Amino acid sequence: MDLELITFLAQGGGVTDDGLKAIALGIGAGLGTIGPGVGVGFIFGKVIESVTRQPEMRDEITSIQWLGFALTEAIVFYAFIFGLIAFFL
Repeated sequence: MDLELITFLAQGGGVTDDGLKAIALGIGAGLGTIGPGVGVGFIFGKVIESVTRQPEMRDEITSIQWLGFALTEAIVFYAFIFGLIAFFL
């Protein structure tokens, strides 16, 4: 049933390459942010856990936390840039 609908829309000009590219960009960017979102949650959760266990190491743990946060967030930008490249090519 779904294949018939897609075929009907494609014949009627309702589905274009630009439209499919835009949908792919939205899905790809959305899925590309799930992993880093989970990663950032784990980073901050473990930092809170580590600081409560060893408060004297707070400064060292915090510096490592920001490095991990920056590297994890870079994945979001890579997913977005790759999506834009795929959209325009």
